[in-house]
Amino acid sequence: MLMELSNKVTDIYSQRRGDPKFKRFVGAILCGGYGKRLRPLTESTPKSLIEIKNGYTILERQMFQLKYVGISKVYLLAGYLHEKIKERYGENYNGLKIEYLIEDKPRGTLYAINNLLDVLDEDQVAVIMNGDIVTDANISEMLNQWVEDTVSMLVTPLISPYGIVELEADHRITSFVEKPKLPYYINGGIYIVPKTLERHFKEFKEGDVERLVFPRLAREGLLRYYKEDEAYWCSVDSLKDLGNVQKEYENRTDKPWGYEKVIVCTEHYLTKMLYIMKGYRTSLHMHKEKDETLHVIRGEGIVVLEGKHIRVKSGDIVRIRPKTQHLIYAIENMTIYEYSTPNLSDVIRIEDPYRRDD
Repeated sequence: MLMELSNKVTDIYSQRRGDPKFKRFVGAILCGGYGKRLRPLTESTPKSLIEIKNGYTILERQMFQLKYVGISKVYLLAGYLHEKIKERYGENYNGLKIEYLIEDKPRGTLYAINNLLDVLDEDQVAVIMNGDIVTDANISEMLNQWVEDTVSMLVTPLISPYGIVELEADHRITSFVEKPKLPYYINGGIYIVPKTLERHFKEFKEGDVERLVFPRLAREGLLRYYKEDEAYWCSVDSLKDLGNVQKEYENRTDKPWGYEKVIVCTEHYLTKMLYIMKGYRTSLHMHKEKDETLHVIRGEGIVVLEGKHIRVKSGDIVRIRPKTQHLIYAIENMTIYEYSTPNLSDVIRIEDPYRRDD
């Protein structure tokens, strides 16, 4: 009975793996640049192979995301030190097929994208990622909102690089705000590009797609956007950026459905933050000894608990006792705090849709 109920709470990954129409989508990552502002790290290592966590690179994070969108093939648009990328990942990453399109020298994002469009079938659509971004943006939801025969761009809020001072007309300073979000958006470095619009890209041989093609597409009404104001996003352009990303990844583990981060761990109790993306679910699992309480901080979802579907939203609390089979499904992007006894590895997966090895 529980399995029948839990299967009604399906996830994006399983749906798309079973949908023949979704095979038209392929992944692509722009990872051919020199990464000059990250020297000396990039003198012998391509930017995409810089580690954001021990043994876990920027490129690996991106391929992980594309795999669990349901994509089965990714093109690496590589150049500088591409041999090292191929040596590390070869032709397969965790079941994701890899092909390489190599340029002899950096010729701009447009040149690399044109190389990609040359090898796509007429009905194929590319999900393209800049090779220096680390983000929790929900790519599945971006695909859901994509409109046929248009280009879609992830946009992300512009964060002030400085703290700001709030003023009153009588020359009083009222408060300080540390690096606030500004009322503007910037290019977030993820694009959905269909082969059907190839002619717009082929007008130029090389250069920056952001300057040469996207403005024209915008004028013709062919460029759309997808945004998530709260999703983590960082472009790793400097050593300071890298330090910020590495700090984000302290005690964090990426999951097919989002991520979990250990906040506090003592011999007596454990606190974790779970981030579950809209349309995704955890595995159906249980714990032998761990006694946990879920506190929904943001978003809305369903907790399947021993056959019962419990609708939860911000502020709700759910107790899960040991040996209780359960899963969590996100109706919206969800942030959950999990308070429990400190049994970090006490997980028994009963049914897992993601075909992962961990």
